[in-house]
Formats: sequence, C-alpha cells, structure tokens
Amino acid sequence: MVRRVAVIGAGVGGLASIKCCLDEGLEPTCFERSEDIGGLWRYTDSMDGGRVSVYRSVITNTSKEMSCFSDFPCPEDFPSFLPHGLLLEYFRMYARHFDLLRHIRFKTTALSVRKRPDFATSGQWEVVTETDGIRESHVFDAVMVCTGHYQEPYLPLASFPGIDTRFKGRYLHSQEYKDMEAFRGKRILVVGIGNTGGDLSVELSHVAAKVFLSARSSTWVFSRVSDHGFPFDMVNTTRFNHFLDWFLPSALTKRMRFQKFNSWFNHANYGLASTKSSNFKIIINEELPFCLLSGTVVLKPNVKEFTETSAVFEDGTTEENIDVVLFATGYIFTFPFLEESVRSLFDDNRSLYKRIFPPQLEKPTLAIIGLVQLTGSVMVGAEMQARWVTGIFAGWNKLPPASKMMADVLKKKPPVKRNPSERENLKISFISYTDEIASCAGVKPSVLRLLLTDPRLALAIFFGPCTPYQYRLVGRGKWSGARDAILTQWQRTLKPLRTRVVDDSSDGSSGWRWMCLLALPVALTAGFLLSKYPRPGWSPWAGPQL
Repeated sequence: MVRRVAVIGAGVGGLASIKCCLDEGLEPTCFERSEDIGGLWRYTDSMDGGRVSVYRSVITNTSKEMSCFSDFPCPEDFPSFLPHGLLLEYFRMYARHFDLLRHIRFKTTALSVRKRPDFATSGQWEVVTETDGIRESHVFDAVMVCTGHYQEPYLPLASFPGIDTRFKGRYLHSQEYKDMEAFRGKRILVVGIGNTGGDLSVELSHVAAKVFLSARSSTWVFSRVSDHGFPFDMVNTTRFNHFLDWFLPSALTKRMRFQKFNSWFNHANYGLASTKSSNFKIIINEELPFCLLSGTVVLKPNVKEFTETSAVFEDGTTEENIDVVLFATGYIFTFPFLEESVRSLFDDNRSLYKRIFPPQLEKPTLAIIGLVQLTGSVMVGAEMQARWVTGIFAGWNKLPPASKMMADVLKKKPPVKRNPSERENLKISFISYTDEIASCAGVKPSVLRLLLTDPRLALAIFFGPCTPYQYRLVGRGKWSGARDAILTQWQRTLKPLRTRVVDDSSDGSSGWRWMCLLALPVALTAGFLLSKYPRPGWSPWAGPQL
C-alpha cells in the first residue's frame, strides 16, 4: 500500500504532483535543491551551481487558458501570454491556495534514489538527501521524479571542428545567457534555430553589430497572434481540428498547414523552409521575419568549421570577425540520483510506458513526470500525468501486465535514434496524449454524452479550445467550477485587453446560434468516429509548447 511519496523537484510538475498526492490522501514530501518553487521558470541572474532558468525577457509560448492548472484558472487580469515573473506569481498563488509549501523541503538535494532490498515485494525506495551538508536517509513507498527535460546543456563541440582548438572568440551555451547587455557591439553567431535560438537572435539584434543565425533544418515560423488577434493555441488546438487531422489524409493536412504558414510570409523566399521539406521543425516568433527582412539577422546554413576569427559554412561561405558563438542546441536529460540498474531501464522517455513508467520494474512505484514534449502546454500534460499516477498509487487505477506495457512501448518507439538534443523526438499531439492519459485515469469527457445532456457545453468543448478544465468535468477530481471556466474562457482572454473601450455595436449572436445548430451533426459524427476508431495522433508539425 503506497502512503509516503517522495517528489523530487518543486517546478510545475512537482507542484502538481504534491497537490495530486494530497487529493488522493497520500503523504508527499518534496525535495527542492534551491530555495524557492518554480524550477525553470524562476529567473535568477546567477547560475546557482548549474541550475537552468529562463532568460530575463522570456514570455510563454502557450496562452494562460491553455496552460493553467485544470482546477485553478489564471487571474482574468493576467495577459494571455505571461512573462516569467507573472507565471511564477501564478505558481505561488496555486501553492498558497492548496497549501503546498508545507510539504516542500527547500535547499535539499536528492543525492540517490535506490530500491530497497525487499523492493520486489514492498516496492519501497531509499532516498538519500543533503541539506546544509547534513545527509539523511528516508524510506518512501513511491517516488515521483519531476526534474523535467531541461537538465544538462547539450554542447556538441565535436560537430564543429575548430571551435575549442582554433577559435579565439567566446563560445557559450544558451543556458548561460541572461540578457543582451554583455553582447553590445559584438558580431554574434547563434547556432540552432529552435524557439530559443530564434528568440535570442531577435533580442541580440537590438544591440549587436551583426547577428548570424545558423540553421541545420527547415523551419516554419508562426506567430502567437492568430486570426482576429486571438491566441494561436486557442484557435488551433480544438477537438474539431483534431478530428480533421484524424479524418483527412495526412498529406492533405500537412499541405494545408504549409499553406497556412506561407500565408503570413513565403518561407522559401527567406531561406527557412520549403513545402518539399521532409524533415522540419516549427518555432514561434513574431519578430524573426522582420529581422531577416531588415538584415539585422542573417540566416546561414550549418557550420562546417571554425577558424581563429571566422565561421565557415557548408555552402562554402565565410563570415569573418565573429566575436561570440552562442549555441542554442538544447538539453539532454539525466537522472544522476537514480541507481544505475534503474536508469538503464530507459535510455530516453520513449522507453517509458505512456512516457511515465519504466515497464520492467517489479513494482510500479517510480514515475517520471513532465518528461514529454507536447504540441501544447507541458504544464497540462504534467498535471494529467500526476493525476493518473497518484490514482495508481492510491489503488484507484491499475497498470496492465509488464508484457503489455513493453509491447505498447515498442509499438510507439521510433526505430531510428536521433540527435539527443532534438526535442522533436519527444513531441506528440497534445490532445491525443492528454486524452489517452485522461482515459486511463477515467476523467476524459464524452462529447457524445454531453450533446445529449448539455449541448452548449458540448459544442464549446468540441469547437472551442481544448482547455484543461475539460478534464475536470467527470471522474475523480471532478471540479464544480469546470463548466463555468470553459464557458467563460474567452472572457478571461479578452479581459486584459479592455484597457481602452471602443464602440463596436455589431451583434454576431444570431450567427453564432445558427452555426451551433449546423455544427450539431458534425460534432455527433466526429464524437462517434473518434470513440469507435481511435488513432494515435502523432503531429510533428503542430505548434510548440510552453
């Protein structure tokens, strides 16, 4: 019987795990090596012994309504996309509201997590921690690892000949970047065109003499501001669009997305991507196209080698007098505190059952929370994982036999092992994954049932944004405020914009009523087909996450 649970890390996954443990009557103890909550999102000027944190100017890529905890909406006066300071304040509000802080031991590092000698029968773990130089040993019935996948910088110097032998300038990983002042007047090469590489290139272009951005893969760029000025994820991440992805041929949906991207600007003209590209990534950046158009950022191909002062690229061109090389090459995740016999059971998150459980363990008392890259908010995914996991610990949910879990892992694991920093390897469809885990936990809403009992809510769920409140309508952890939160989500989105009111007397309510009536048969058909013929929703071209 699981009672005492160790939670490692007090970031978003750790906070959700503590709260879910309490909901299930478990006794969580969270170990956080720093002095505060927030994890990655708690900005600090210092490196804090290698702790990864966001840079000063970062803003979330997913909107507040799509990223909040499922039973605790963001304040209506918060903007849709949150600077890191506001997001951290939201975490503090959540922790205070559910009284989570008393379960956290700050400035306490988990040194080792090892199976007890009787693990095969007890499932218990020995956790050794250190606080102010004093070590303690604890016994827990289960462990939830919530350290995320931004753990160790990936710096592939061997792939760039000359960078550490000939090049006389400075090179660093984006983990070390905090703000742009130290780079004023420099000629800078940014290596890597993910979300971080794009953001830093744009920011540095305001103070640098010149910024070059080296891209190895085709990249599609789109904006957080979607049609009619609404947040892109609230417009695009809907069950209706998910149904279209399921129903239409993948080649057609891919072509439609490429056309949508190119309707903003032609990516081929900018050297970013072609509709013929087979391997590509997607980033969010409103300013990068203009920086390329104005020449403050210059796009370059992959680097071939470095000389003392220059970078030579694979197309034969050379850029001279490079002062700084900034590697935005991602992170790898490691769990040094886990004993080797446990670490060896999974080489990456694709070896975990449902991206959470090592299937070969004799007892399912170890869960990895938040080690998943979704096409939506990882916060929502981590909370859903924690709800299912704590339900298993409490005995409400059951895992299948190890043989079935291994078969599921092998079926979903891609055959080719890629670059360890390529977080696209972890990325799966937001709705598909959260629905899958919600089904396991018994909290997935039924659109068909709601159409019969609450048509207005059913249409909002099917055609509106797939906000996390949907997973609080039924099952364990049902929240009485979920329905109202869904029906008022657009009001909270628009509220912070109402700082200057203009007269707009147009009334679209009648048109909306007609659209709802016409949409009823579509929702009925889609709900029936998706429930009868589910299909894994791998969406490598869908939007990035928080």
